[in-house]
Amino acid sequence: MLRDPRMRAMILLMPVLQMLIFAFALTTDVTHIRAAVLDLDQTPSSRALIAAFTGSGYFDIIEPLERQSDMARVLDAGQVRCVFHFPAGFERDLRGGRTARVQLLADATDSNSTAIVFNYASQVLTGHLGNSAASFPGAIDIETRAWFNPNLESKFYFVPGLIAVMLLVVSILLASIAIVREKEIGTIEQLLVTPIGKTEFILGKTIPYMVLGYLIMTMMLVLTRVMFGISVQGSLLLLYVMAGVYIAGNLGLALVISTTAKTQQQALLTAFFFMMPCVLLSGFIFPVRNMPVLFQYLTFLDPLRWFLEIVQGIVTKGVGPRALWRPILGQCGLALLFLALAVRLMRKTSD
Repeated sequence: MLRDPRMRAMILLMPVLQMLIFAFALTTDVTHIRAAVLDLDQTPSSRALIAAFTGSGYFDIIEPLERQSDMARVLDAGQVRCVFHFPAGFERDLRGGRTARVQLLADATDSNSTAIVFNYASQVLTGHLGNSAASFPGAIDIETRAWFNPNLESKFYFVPGLIAVMLLVVSILLASIAIVREKEIGTIEQLLVTPIGKTEFILGKTIPYMVLGYLIMTMMLVLTRVMFGISVQGSLLLLYVMAGVYIAGNLGLALVISTTAKTQQQALLTAFFFMMPCVLLSGFIFPVRNMPVLFQYLTFLDPLRWFLEIVQGIVTKGVGPRALWRPILGQCGLALLFLALAVRLMRKTSD
């Protein structure tokens, strides 16, 4: 174990590096919640309450909306986590001694974060009412509404997410030993002198795992429907197409590992080294937007991050390519990068 330089680096450096990365990046706090505002009242009272929300440090108002149809657009696309809707007559109700209502719409695909959002909004409103109790005789009430998951059931978030995680684990673990196994048993030279090209060799090593990935995904979707009552709200065809892109990218990364490793033990350790950051930095457990800015940019290289957004968008929200174009582009770009790198490294190894 200690005679192999690569094994020494993996065993000794991997825990240190992961500890440094995760200690900075991982947090369960929910802060700087991206929010939009539809203010149809446009009065000093509505603007004062909006200022209270932004000044609390919990909410970042990133987009003022003009029409009610814009609320569905920004929530479907995942641009914001919540929308504050101030109806016309908000200040008039306050001055008249009536209850002025504010509607808070939240993306409830992640039920735990949504409950925190509602709690933060209630705290900010309570503090604002305490500071301005003598201004107007009326009261303010927040009407909350959870989109895509009205009952805030966690299964609508974790079950589809587990499909993405299991596809990552299966595709990378199994394929990471595909080429290195040929090296260990001595058949890699026999394969390379055959008439097949390097690209055909890569395809031969990936297509069986692609079929296996589709089979596993189909089984999990059936279990999701039968056992948990969760059905795909959007396009099943789009889900399978993007799953193919996702699996292909994972297999490209696995073949990069397999090509550069000398033993199956090295390949498996390297695969675990990549899988753990992929899961923890994907946003599945810890929100990406709460991480430091540097780590948010690093998550662009995480295929699980993009596929989670796609799975949640199609399965839970029922949206299509128009709302998911960002994660679709990210997923396709990473798949092309990993597959091209696998082909290039395979050529260098054979040369």
